[in-house]
Amino acid sequence: MGRCFFILVILFYPVDMIAQGSDFIMLKKRNHTLQTYYTGSNIEFITTSGAYRNGLINSIKHDSIYMQEFVVRRIPTTFGTYILDTAGSFRYVYHYKEIKAFGKEQKGFNVSGSGAALLGGGILLTFASGISYLIDKDKFSPGLLGAAVGLGTLGYFMSKSGSKGTVIGKRGYHLQYMGVSK
Repeated sequence: MGRCFFILVILFYPVDMIAQGSDFIMLKKRNHTLQTYYTGSNIEFITTSGAYRNGLINSIKHDSIYMQEFVVRRIPTTFGTYILDTAGSFRYVYHYKEIKAFGKEQKGFNVSGSGAALLGGGILLTFASGISYLIDKDKFSPGLLGAAVGLGTLGYFMSKSGSKGTVIGKRGYHLQYMGVSK
């Protein structure tokens, strides 16, 4: 009886616990929250100076993100397979206003750059076709003019559809810092 009472007293004894939430940052489009970044979450962004960062958030304090980026290498084994090895890590501190865009850096085929090249070529061919019409109407080719306008139009839409990530300040995207700590 004495032990049972002692265990019940310990189990139901009121204990005050103090828990403090950490600061966090919200990515918003207009007034809708799209993503919340907090301590322990992964973040991937491009800074205003053009540096690409992908790492783990160690803490968020006083408008700054303290993050750690790991260097992971593939090492071949004697069996012909690969293992992943953490070669090291780097620690960075960024003010949340130094984030320019979220997303991956451009690798591989650049749709936006190719579209800009097509647009420039289409404008140049349209201009050359117009000069050809003014100088010698017999050598003017309406098919070349139509192809040039078509390529320019295609290039315009390709340059607009290229992936630049979520750019802060464009199309209503903005970051909001929420300070909870003292």
